[in-house]
Amino acid sequence: MATLKPFLFSEDSRAQAEFYIGALGGEIESVMTHGEAPEPNTAMKDKVMHMCLTAGGVTLFMADSFDSLTHGNSINLNLQFESGAEGREAFDNLAAGGKVMQALEPVFWGGMYGQLEDKYGVIWMISC
Repeated sequence: MATLKPFLFSEDSRAQAEFYIGALGGEIESVMTHGEAPEPNTAMKDKVMHMCLTAGGVTLFMADSFDSLTHGNSINLNLQFESGAEGREAFDNLAAGGKVMQALEPVFWGGMYGQLEDKYGVIWMISC
């Protein structure tokens, strides 16, 4: 059986991880920099090669990107919450500095749903 763990590349994975922890709660579990590699690139020694964090009860992996990033819309991260209050808090926190694509509101299929792009270009779907 597989476990899905989103892996996000970032221009500044430490700052992005702290944003998610502040928005959703959680913690950084581990960080490995390029300086810790067997043959480190000294110019990249402080850049994150691999980070594991938990935010909102979800495990995410992150790394600093060497290439320019192109944000796309083919993948969205969907968080489902038991209560509307939890969903509202996560939605508002993730939307800070970003763009609301669909307000979090009651939907015809039951519960609430909203969609946003956070300030790092990641698209989140919030259901509760």
